[in-house]
Amino acid sequence: MVALALPLTLTAGLSQSSTAQAAAFACDVDYSANDWGSGFTANLTIHNTGTSPTSNWTLTYAYSGNQQLQQGWSGRWSQSGKNITVTNESYNGTIAAGGSVSMGANFSYSGSNTAPTSFSVNGVTCGEDEPPTEEAAVVASPSSLAVRQGETGTFGIRLNTQPTSNVTVSVARTSGNTGLSISGPATRTFTPSNWNITQSITIAADASGSGSATFTASAPGHTAATITVTELGGGTGDGEYEQRFLDLYNEIKDPANGYFSPEGIPYHSVETLIVEAPDQGHETTSEAYSYLIWLEAEYGRITEDWGPFNDAWELMEQYMIPEADEQPTNSFYDPSSPATYAPESDDPSDYPAELDGNVPVGQDPLANELSSTYGTDDIYGMHWIQDVDDVYGYGDVCGGTSGEPTFINTFQRGAGESTWETVTQPSCEDFTYGGENGYLDLFTGDASYAKQWRYTDAPDADARAIQAAYWAGQWASEQGNGSQVAGVVEKASEMGDYLRYAMYDKYFKRVGNCVGETACPAGSGKNSAHYLLSWYYAWGGALDTSAGWAWRIGSSTAHFGYQNPMAAWALSNAGNMTPDSPTAGDDWDQSLDRQIEFYQWLQSSEGGIAGGATNSWEGHYGQPPSGTSTFYGMYYDWQPVYHDPPSNRWFGMQTWSMQRLAEYYYTTGDERAGAVLDKWVDWVLDEITIGEGGDYAIPSELSWSGQPDTWTGTPTGNSGLHVTVTSYTQDVGVTGSLANTLSYYAAASGDTAAQETAAGLLDALWEHSDGMGISVPEERADYSRFEDEVYIPSGWSGTMPNGDTIEPGSTFESIRTWYEDDPNWPQVEDYLNGGDVPTFTYHRFWAQSDIAIALATYANLFGG
Repeated sequence: MVALALPLTLTAGLSQSSTAQAAAFACDVDYSANDWGSGFTANLTIHNTGTSPTSNWTLTYAYSGNQQLQQGWSGRWSQSGKNITVTNESYNGTIAAGGSVSMGANFSYSGSNTAPTSFSVNGVTCGEDEPPTEEAAVVASPSSLAVRQGETGTFGIRLNTQPTSNVTVSVARTSGNTGLSISGPATRTFTPSNWNITQSITIAADASGSGSATFTASAPGHTAATITVTELGGGTGDGEYEQRFLDLYNEIKDPANGYFSPEGIPYHSVETLIVEAPDQGHETTSEAYSYLIWLEAEYGRITEDWGPFNDAWELMEQYMIPEADEQPTNSFYDPSSPATYAPESDDPSDYPAELDGNVPVGQDPLANELSSTYGTDDIYGMHWIQDVDDVYGYGDVCGGTSGEPTFINTFQRGAGESTWETVTQPSCEDFTYGGENGYLDLFTGDASYAKQWRYTDAPDADARAIQAAYWAGQWASEQGNGSQVAGVVEKASEMGDYLRYAMYDKYFKRVGNCVGETACPAGSGKNSAHYLLSWYYAWGGALDTSAGWAWRIGSSTAHFGYQNPMAAWALSNAGNMTPDSPTAGDDWDQSLDRQIEFYQWLQSSEGGIAGGATNSWEGHYGQPPSGTSTFYGMYYDWQPVYHDPPSNRWFGMQTWSMQRLAEYYYTTGDERAGAVLDKWVDWVLDEITIGEGGDYAIPSELSWSGQPDTWTGTPTGNSGLHVTVTSYTQDVGVTGSLANTLSYYAAASGDTAAQETAAGLLDALWEHSDGMGISVPEERADYSRFEDEVYIPSGWSGTMPNGDTIEPGSTFESIRTWYEDDPNWPQVEDYLNGGDVPTFTYHRFWAQSDIAIALATYANLFGG
């Protein structure tokens, strides 16, 4: 048994129908123990197997030996003799029907350690009755809908369980705006064969109404579903962009289109066969969660319905921020010794990297401040990647459940490791899969290995979520609805407090001219901060609390594409968003200035923004080439963080980052940002073509030469730094981001060419609507790399959860043979056998969201 429970606590999926009330509560309890001879960690999960939620729970059970409680978490633990009582904390007091809540505690003992056999919750003995069948209900999707005056909109209804005979569902307006009515028949019949097929209901808006109405879909013997419909004012001209936003929003939220898991988690893409940073389409990332939050903020601005925005943040908290029992040993973290050094290499074959305790590491200046401010040693930040459908099969590690959303990780072996060379591993390592030491000894060399947990935060995603929360707060307040989102805005501020870890060198070494593993001094105070948003921060620790330890690291390398001056400004200047820690506001204020300078330093002669800078050359504090230019002592790197492909080749990095700068410029009028954007927009407008009928092209890939001048505090024009567009694309997500950037810039500067180009790109995108979203065919010549060898050290062997062997000579595909069952695999297989390059039409969640957000942005800034 192990000491960490996965999946996340409170695992009930989000429901789109109202909750039925049941007459009785029923429960099951899972119990496991990690026993080391004189003590153990007990992990318990209460499952609500009844049909109604329960609140203010109390769990009771008894031991038969001399077990003595030492400490507990995720509940209030007490002991009287052999009897144990656990009551809920304020944050986990409700267990939804079908949901669960987990907790744990450490005990000492001598002699035998027999597991308890009987558990009760609120006086009900658990496990005595069979779990009830799922209660019949009507399901509506989406549960929120906006319709413009004089127009119509649709939502879908279906049943959640198969009936034994036909069921007629009736839909009626039950409260609110009388200007909204059902158009056409108000009933739908479901049979035992089509019960789970969504049928549409059309809502018509009159010419003059306003506000919201509640529609109820009900059927005999079924829990009803409610749908909130909001009537929007009429409009012409630019109003079409707002309506397009609503149309695309409804397509994204339509469950028939497959963007979301049953839990409501946004997948990376609808399609499963796709290899990018996620190596399978039904994984997800913190990026996707942040886009969902942004998408729902725009929806709230347009409709004044902030329920979906709040739900999106709650979903992210539930599934993407590790719970306390998933980061259980943070209390052992020592800020004076954050982590043991291990060198990085650009070559994956140089791994595992040996840990070296002789290399000095600096002090962590944030940990004590954060613990004091929030009363916890845990981190409030998103892990970056999740296997939503448990395709790999790691769901059962560390006491988890197969098939549940599961934290995983991929990249571990330096800048030269592409996705095609990764060995995907669980974030909680209990040695169930892989080799003798799980997967740890593929990446890190050590004398021995311990079971452990570890997470990695992608700062650009957290910053995007914070950026969206800022605008949600602004827009809701303008509507008089600020109190509806105030709780999320406060949580976004807290996330920003922890995001400061991204401002620090990986091992908290002094920033600037840091050369030599041992020669570069350890940092103290905040002289290890570069104040940029680096590529990651990470944290982890032991599963065994009796040998408790934990670590934290920042990142020495910053890519311009990850910077977010809008979030930095919100966290330092927006009052209610300034984090509570005493030094956080000043840190973010300094970060804002540093980020603006970073753009100025990296801007090429033509206008494009070059890669970034590092405080640790090649990841081991090496000596950079003579003459390498610097930024506050950090060394210029044209392809920071990853080299396969080069990290600044993709034009999307330009649009993502410049959108944030343009938004900041629009908000503040900062002339420094304006000057960078003037030059960037002039460059990019010359590289865009827009034709008829959806024909357009934007930059795809970039090449770079030269380097910027060493930064002295004033932009020089960088006559020796150049960018060339080497190919063009119709990448729909990047196009949406570009249109958004040009819109904010045009609104801030009055540049009509930028506004017209933004509109032209949005119009061209709309020509590629396909009923599921916006998409164009893509050739994937890189899929030849399914046969790429994955470096495995000589003598190492292990097994993936599905039985695939991991050994020297393994390939990307050979340790992912489940891809052979994908319906799109025959195209790839034919290509690998000498056939044509495969072509796919993908629907990435982030891309659809970027387009929808751009449509809403244009409507907001220019009318409609």
